[in-house]
Amino acid sequence: MSRHITAWAAGILALSAHATSPLPLSGPLLPLTSQHSANTPGWRFVGLPNKPDVSATRFELGQVEGVAGVQMRTDQSYGTWAHDWRGTAGTLQWRWRLDQALSGGQRPADLRRKDGDDAALKVCVMFDHPLDRVPFGERTLLRVARSVTGENLPAATVCYLWDPLQAQNTTAANPYSRRVRYVVVQGTGAPTQRWLSESRDVAQDFLKLFGDELPAGSTRTGVPPVTAVVIGADSDNTQARSSGWVAQVQWR
Repeated sequence: MSRHITAWAAGILALSAHATSPLPLSGPLLPLTSQHSANTPGWRFVGLPNKPDVSATRFELGQVEGVAGVQMRTDQSYGTWAHDWRGTAGTLQWRWRLDQALSGGQRPADLRRKDGDDAALKVCVMFDHPLDRVPFGERTLLRVARSVTGENLPAATVCYLWDPLQAQNTTAANPYSRRVRYVVVQGTGAPTQRWLSESRDVAQDFLKLFGDELPAGSTRTGVPPVTAVVIGADSDNTQARSSGWVAQVQWR
């Protein structure tokens, strides 16, 4: 049972476990501030917990084409940066560019499968989603997972992905856990080695992805508070490599 719970929680735990790193990312990413925010602490590194054999994704401050940002390079690795920001879901903006898609792996990348669940670029938002809105079976698993891992795993996470293998605007649940659901913002045919600007109505996306767990007719006022924003890249499942950039993450 413990092994099953750990596997089920992996997709959530990887985004929410705590770790530290001295890299100051607030400059190129911008502090997440808003008149609706209660506090605005800085960014922190998050690795894959209890997996010492998995290398950490490399994050380096830099500049390309005049834009200061964070370069994320994977090599059979996992890593994210999280900003513990609590406030009302609004419009999240950022810039990103994919220089090298996942390649050279032992297994093909496929976000629909556990053994292919890797992303060269992702921006995720976590929510304080009430447990009583989570389906009973998943609610029970989540409670047990929180107890087993000792982490306050979020009950709902929306991830924005860059995935050259899926069509733009594809939506689905993470193969490890339906507590994480995603939107392919840049998909098949998206230009590489070029900065692209994004602007997402996070509340509207939550309603689209988790609306099945809200009362009928719910509007954006029923969307739970945001608890964190996460950026990252991973290739530990496919054993591949990738390279990309993220910059200027901010709430409008």
